[in-house]
Amino acid sequence: MPFPSLRAALSRLLGRSDDGGLPSTVDGPTAVQLVRDGAGLLDVRERSEWSTGHAPQAVHVPLGSVADAPRRLRADAPVVVMCASGMRSRTAARQLRSLGLQATSLSGGIGAWQAAGGAVRR
Repeated sequence: MPFPSLRAALSRLLGRSDDGGLPSTVDGPTAVQLVRDGAGLLDVRERSEWSTGHAPQAVHVPLGSVADAPRRLRADAPVVVMCASGMRSRTAARQLRSLGLQATSLSGGIGAWQAAGGAVRR
């Protein structure tokens, strides 16, 4: 990762070594902090779900099209993946990791995001 502050924040938040490794899932407060520190946010819910409310900074790519997501994400920053509950985001994060991105799933979905203070635009 090119940003030392982001690397340090990841290490501090996740109790990891300075290699910036992400766990496969994170909780709401960790996800909110990661995004504040520069991580991307990917919402893999369907269009109808997205239109009911979404994080303003999120990139929307439904799970079925997640292979196209890397074109819309920064390759040099980690990405937090969210859905409604955390099930689809786990699948998407795994797929993104297989494509070489640093990706983690938000456990608890958009509800966990909101509960942790993450903004939602309706």
